[in-house]
Formats: sequence, structure tokens, C-alpha cells
Amino acid sequence: MQIEKKIFNSLVHEWRDSGIEPSDIVLIHSSLSKLFKKIIKDFNTRPPIGLILDSLIEAVTDKGTILLPLFNFDFPKKNFFDIRNTPSQMGILTEIARKKKNVIRTGHPIYSFCALGKHSKEFQGIDNESGYGHDSPFAKINEMDGKIAVIGLDDQHSMTSYHYVEECNQVDYRYYKSFTGDYVKEDGIKIEKTYTLYVRDIKRGVKTDVNRMMDFLWLKGLYIGKKPNEGYGMRTIKFNSLYQQTENIIKSGNAKNYLFSIIKDDK
Repeated sequence: MQIEKKIFNSLVHEWRDSGIEPSDIVLIHSSLSKLFKKIIKDFNTRPPIGLILDSLIEAVTDKGTILLPLFNFDFPKKNFFDIRNTPSQMGILTEIARKKKNVIRTGHPIYSFCALGKHSKEFQGIDNESGYGHDSPFAKINEMDGKIAVIGLDDQHSMTSYHYVEECNQVDYRYYKSFTGDYVKEDGIKIEKTYTLYVRDIKRGVKTDVNRMMDFLWLKGLYIGKKPNEGYGMRTIKFNSLYQQTENIIKSGNAKNYLFSIIKDDK
């Protein structure tokens, strides 16, 4: 137990050093493989996953709130979602968070989130029709002056928030696509519901390609912390800063240089 306490304290210190502050509202994207390699190297043991989650909660304190993605991409194929039981496909950390007592889960069957902490009830009842829409958890985090934290991942494999900015600005390389299926609500009642996503235009060869935007944000000094292969690999950015910089790129006509690329079909 003593070694777990040392790991816990080390993690809390690292999260604070990477831009997490008490009372923060922070959306956390994560891949823990590199983190665990670092912990095993430093402490010669692998801690329980729950300790990682607890350290993040401790970093924001009981005055803060953390959100984790519970994304599940089966709804378009299986036409079924149960807000009480459909698991996250975003890793074991998010599944542990989903199963915690008193967690709030938002309603979109593909892009749902869980919220834990003081302001978690701000996300209760959010049932946005469009995954990245003006009434989505992304919008709420932005409205509440929250942050985004990423552990062990580059932007290409984590920063879904770019799509929120793209939808708000109605970029022409994405369009709305609808999905209908059976939806089990919190009360256990099953109904048929339709949701949408603002998806990339595959026919035009559009490919999400956002690591250039990541490099731009580092250059602007807006990311705080470590890059994916450094230390414990957490960086943070204020959601408002990400939104403003991304919107500036879109409005200047430079999205293709930072947010997407075109794959040419050689056939």
C-alpha cells in the first residue's frame, strides 16, 4: 500500500505540473500503455487502474469535475444502445469511470461522456441529437471554461473536440449523417431514436489529419505539460483556446493545412 501511495502522489504532482488545477472542469482522453511503462520503470510495479482515476479526481479536488469519453461505435451497425449498460470502447480507465457510483452519462449513443465531481449534474440530461452539436457536452465544457487533457496520445487519436469546432462552423468537407436504432433509457424503457454525426466526406477523399494543428498549438504555447512520449505524457489546453485557434484556421481557409487532407484515389 505504501508504494501505491507514492505512485498516487507522484501522479497527482504530474497532473498538476501538466496544467490541472483545483476546481478545474477537464475532459480527459487517455491511453495508459506508455504511462504504465513509465510507472513500472520508476516504481517497479504496476498500480491498479482505479488508482489512476483516483489521482485525476484528486488533482481537480472535490471542487472540480472530470469527464471521460464513453464512445461506442456500434450504434450504426447494431442499431442498439443502452445508456445504463452499453460499455465504453475508449479503454479500461473510462469503463471504470462509467461504473462508478453517481456518475452522470450523457445521451448520444455514439459520443457519450461520463461526468464525475462537483459540476457533474450540469451534464445530466444532455441528449444531443448531433454528436458534436451546439447542445453537446463539448459545448457545455466550452461554456464552463473547461480544459482538455490528453494522456499518452497525439491529437490524431484523441482530439475529437476539433469536430465540434468544425460543426459549429459548418465546414464544407463534412456533412450530417443519420442513424436510427433501439435506445434504452435510464428508466429501462426502449424506444426508437435517431441521432446524427457530422461526418467527413469520404467521397471527396477527406481524411482527418490534425497533428499539424497539434504542432501549431504547441508552437503557440497553448499546450501545457508533456508530449505523448515524454514522462507521464499528459498535456492540457483550455477548451476556449482550442476553439478559438481552430475557428481562426477554418475561417482563414486553412483547414486543409491543419485539420484534414485529401486522399486521392489512384484507381
